[in-house]
Amino acid sequence: MADTSAWMSASVARGDAYEQRFERLAASGFDVHGEAAFVSSFVPATVLDAGCGTGRVAIELARRGIDVVGVDLDPAMLEVARRKAPELDWREANLATLDLGRRFDLVVMAGNVLVFVAPGTEAAVVERTAAHLAPGGRLVAGFRLGAQLSLDDYDAYTSAAGLTFESRFATWGRAPFLGGTDYAVSVHRAPPGEGLDAAPNQT
Repeated sequence: MADTSAWMSASVARGDAYEQRFERLAASGFDVHGEAAFVSSFVPATVLDAGCGTGRVAIELARRGIDVVGVDLDPAMLEVARRKAPELDWREANLATLDLGRRFDLVVMAGNVLVFVAPGTEAAVVERTAAHLAPGGRLVAGFRLGAQLSLDDYDAYTSAAGLTFESRFATWGRAPFLGGTDYAVSVHRAPPGEGLDAAPNQT
């Protein structure tokens, strides 16, 4: 699969090396499930973990009783996810062209997913993930603010995708978003009714 994403070309830990970093954090007492706790607070029955990596968030959501599908472009990351939780649904796909044929109560993009997509595809990624929302569903994205992506741009992408702003925080623990904060967790919502352009909900 051809790819020009910033993630695949970056000098970052991938696969087992990426997973070991979070294992060390967990062993030190750090809570590595803040994203899952945030997502779970909306009580979704179904979640799409878009840019799931090694499955840390998706596996925890499944442990909490949520029907979850994990999607990532990086086969090295998915190899770890499948090894850790072979019973879950893992898909190798590009978020910019994603079409799973179903909708979800919530789509989450954690771990700076939008910072690492192929430059110029950010709007397409937002549009395709939004298209997988059930009517009234939520798109939740957390990412580092900077030259790659501004909140003004992100809000424009979500608006173009038919979503409305609901809330924004500085952390997954819901710290208030204030000026000067370099990270944002944003929640946008799909309209009620017929929903967005995706295949009928299969949940």
